Amino acid sequence: MRRRHGPPALNAVLAVLAVLLSVVAAAPPGHHPTGHHPAGSRTPGDGPRTPAFVTHTVTLRSDATGAAWRGRQRVGFTQVAPEPLSAVYLRLWGNARGGCAAPAVRLTGITGTVAADCTTLKVPLPRPLRQGESGTLDFELSIDVPEGLDRFGRDGAYTILGNALPTLAVLDGDGWHLDPYTRNGESFYSLAADYSVTLDHPSGLLVPATGSAVDAPGGPGRTLSTVTARQVRDFAWAAGPFTRLTGRSADGVRIGVFATPDVTTEEAGRMLELARGAIDAHSARFGAYPYGELAVVLDNAFWFSGMEYPGFVLDRVKPSALVHELAHQWWYGIVGDDQYRAPWLDESFSEYATDLVLGGADEDCAVAARWESEDERLTSPMSHWDAHPDRYEAVVYDHGSCALHELRRLLGEDTMADLLRDYARAHWYGVSTTAAFKAAAQAVSPVDLAAFWREHRIDG
Repeated sequence: MRRRHGPPALNAVLAVLAVLLSVVAAAPPGHHPTGHHPAGSRTPGDGPRTPAFVTHTVTLRSDATGAAWRGRQRVGFTQVAPEPLSAVYLRLWGNARGGCAAPAVRLTGITGTVAADCTTLKVPLPRPLRQGESGTLDFELSIDVPEGLDRFGRDGAYTILGNALPTLAVLDGDGWHLDPYTRNGESFYSLAADYSVTLDHPSGLLVPATGSAVDAPGGPGRTLSTVTARQVRDFAWAAGPFTRLTGRSADGVRIGVFATPDVTTEEAGRMLELARGAIDAHSARFGAYPYGELAVVLDNAFWFSGMEYPGFVLDRVKPSALVHELAHQWWYGIVGDDQYRAPWLDESFSEYATDLVLGGADEDCAVAARWESEDERLTSPMSHWDAHPDRYEAVVYDHGSCALHELRRLLGEDTMADLLRDYARAHWYGVSTTAAFKAAAQAVSPVDLAAFWREHRIDG
């Protein structure tokens, strides 16, 4: 997510991007991943992450407005850890806004469940699963999107369904990750999964979504949109009478821009051009964008500047926010992390990637950075930033991107570029950790980086 305002003018951004892409086109090709690591892949020492090899099969029918959905969800998974798995946890993040008194996401048809709170549902398994064994959950699902425009919310005829579908919590060497919801950033931590989602909706509503969609006639006045998404950490969609513009990047990525009435056609067109260039620029640096399609939903009423989901981003007409959210397609989407316990691993990296596209982080950025307390760390979890929300962006975005620029100056331009491209490849569809990144950086550094990590308070 990007919260800040005041990005550079869009014309200037497009001019910078045109120059950048001409340079990238003339440069030798980088390493582009040709395959993918299994869901739950890891660096040595991280321990297994489970349940893995997750599949979601979902069928939902909306009401006339696109704000209420009813249907079924089937979740398949495999136990990859050595210990028997006796239960799994579902995260119902859509319930965080309205609270437990009026849950927006409700499940029925599973027996024996225990709700730790309305965003966490423990599901005992019929029998413990041993390593290599698979299980399934089948349940009826109802979603009633609350009023108020948000990453999960609605405003008039327009509905945003980010974090609407239940996802599986992750069990790793630190135990189950059942962290609370945060509005300041993200709490999300999921392994890459496959989704097959059928959305039955009024034909007058467009439903931009994660993945690739095929539309077919439904009942009278309705359309069936069957959406397939492979190796993604979440699935999001929107519904409304959007204005749609489409295009294709030079690398062949199909891009749809879906705008509400407060976004002009000219603004939408210029954001489409920006997305076309930015997605290819990030691909050139970190590995080719693997999903084929991208949906950008524009609404100037969002309280945030931008929010990312795999293949699906929400934005105001803010150029730097769009470039930042597209960088998240790699830094969290493809290269995953625990966003609650280590938010810097996606926010700092996405902000750094944004600077590389748009220009930023002058030579004195490290000198200008100031720590406000002894316990403040670049690697602090969201529990710290929720207690100190005024410091979140200054540290995780500003100082975090600055630290990566300083690392680039220390290692050299080419070495830093190779480091990030190779690191992304090594963690493609897997999970990044601070320790893994530090080890990768040290492996290519001509000097001991211990002092650098201390200076920038990168622990772990």
